[in-house]
Amino acid sequence: MISKRTMAVVLIIAVILTGVSTFTLGNVLQVSAGDKVVITKKEYQELTGIRSQFADALALKQIVQKDFYKDTTNVDFGTEFKRSVFQALGDPYSVYFSKKEFQSFQEMNAGTYGGIGVIVAPGEDGRITVVSPIENTPGERAGLKPGDQILKVDGKDVSGDKIDEAVSKMKGVPGTAVTLTIQKKGASIVDVKLTREQIVIKSARSEELGNGMGYLKLNSFDDKSAAEFKTNLDGLMAKNIKGLIIDLRNNPGGNLDQCVKIADLLLGEQTIVVTKDRAGHQDVEKSDANKINIPYVLLVNEGSASASEILTGAVKDTKSGVVIGTKTFGKGIVQEVDGLPDGSGYKLTVAQYFTPNGSYIHGKGIQPDITIEMPKALKEKLDLKHSEDPQFLKAEEVLKSEMK
Repeated sequence: MISKRTMAVVLIIAVILTGVSTFTLGNVLQVSAGDKVVITKKEYQELTGIRSQFADALALKQIVQKDFYKDTTNVDFGTEFKRSVFQALGDPYSVYFSKKEFQSFQEMNAGTYGGIGVIVAPGEDGRITVVSPIENTPGERAGLKPGDQILKVDGKDVSGDKIDEAVSKMKGVPGTAVTLTIQKKGASIVDVKLTREQIVIKSARSEELGNGMGYLKLNSFDDKSAAEFKTNLDGLMAKNIKGLIIDLRNNPGGNLDQCVKIADLLLGEQTIVVTKDRAGHQDVEKSDANKINIPYVLLVNEGSASASEILTGAVKDTKSGVVIGTKTFGKGIVQEVDGLPDGSGYKLTVAQYFTPNGSYIHGKGIQPDITIEMPKALKEKLDLKHSEDPQFLKAEEVLKSEMK
């Protein structure tokens, strides 16, 4: 029996053959005469070499079309060929999007879509793992927590290697229902029925706490996060706050450029992050000398991932603020997103990132300066108040000391 990985490689070969042949024939033909064409000897040798190398792959496709027990007329081999190119990498963060899937992905980055409001990522065991529920969404109200694993969507198995297909299944028209089969941490498997809503992600919100302190909650790093963060920060500074709590708990990350803009407001003249591609080329993001002139603390937990960890690592390594909470998620790689002429697109892991001190946190996470565990009973509580939150109370205590 052919393994899934082997089949993926075979499909890649087939699509390469198809694509290369089409490109070559469309660009190197010199002269046509009736049903014949004239090309150079070198071009002929290249074409025959390609055909010889990948003939078995084309034959395999023909066998499938001829002998598969169901009609394959409606099978979109082209899309699946392209998808398999990325699947063969074995990297769950690198994916091909059909036109519909790419449109859906862009909607999520814009901060508005129909769905249940849960950010997920592939787990080390290949299962889809909840990174964080978005505040005040069906996912949060249903009690989904970081670390929960999604096994099925509407009764159909889902897995981390096809995570964007699963996300597409969870999204949908507001008012419609979807059932998730969930493996809770240390508990039995349960079915959770949710009703989709129009999810409008508000990147940032803030409040004045009294005693000269302000609180700024950052939920994501989407296309408008830096602007919303600055608006909320300016509003608090106008009230003459003397210290700030920045809450990155359950923030799954997002756009690197938004993270860099926010870090630039906090760090002063420092390195923010270093990214390195496979050729060893490095890009160093730096902040300028301007920064807020008050002490601040960051709150993080296991749901703080990706761009949240870039900001956390920069603050911790440069000792610009104090990091409080529990170890972060541990995603230390960077994806590039690009669209294709037919409206489809892809997301490809193109680099690793390192904190200013050179730490690589992928699969490890970042340990806070001060670790404060959240009791399980409080993790399950949806309307947790600041006065009940031990991590927040520790942040308040540390901030008061820093303000002195």
